[in-house]
Amino acid sequence: MAELAELEDPKIREVNEKHGDDHGVNLSKLRALAKRLKTQQELACQLWETDDTAARLLAILICRPKAFERDELDVMLREERTPKVHDWLVNYVVKKNPHSEELRLAWSADPDPVVASAGWALTTEGVTKKPEGLDLAGLLDVIEAEMKDAPDRLQWAMNHCLAQIGIEHAEHRARAIDIGERLEVLKDYPTSPGCTSPFAPIWITEMVRRQHDK
Repeated sequence: MAELAELEDPKIREVNEKHGDDHGVNLSKLRALAKRLKTQQELACQLWETDDTAARLLAILICRPKAFERDELDVMLREERTPKVHDWLVNYVVKKNPHSEELRLAWSADPDPVVASAGWALTTEGVTKKPEGLDLAGLLDVIEAEMKDAPDRLQWAMNHCLAQIGIEHAEHRARAIDIGERLEVLKDYPTSPGCTSPFAPIWITEMVRRQHDK
């Protein structure tokens, strides 16, 4: 904890707080610390219990993803509201855990939009890597009906899923673009030069173009 405190940078904290993240640690330095510690499941659990954002990010980097029980991951996700920790927990731990499909189904239908956004993030992974187990047309139905009025984080996750369906599955591409154009979600999102807009029709078109250019 003392070492993490030494890595604290007020400028980084200021930037992070604009995104709802309450830590000021340079993530490259955090990853270097994790590399030195290597995998330590027990230490990871102790770090998680501190409830400190930087400590939890470190815990995620040094844990054994497959070691967690389904209910442990469910509790961890529900108690963690910080976007960066939430994102890393889903991407670095839950996706590699044997209970990920069970959690995806449970979380996607959860009334808590932050929990539901984790379910959608896992679904988006499936759209890319294991689409045969998914009803893509059914997912588009839900996105069409619910994305426009969904809270921010859930809306972002649904939009990512919409874009991936359009990018990865040519037979659903026209419908995915049409839904994006009609709902106009993230249409005016400020995008830095050289970055692709998260507005689904632009995102899909650009990624498909890149695939064809390869």
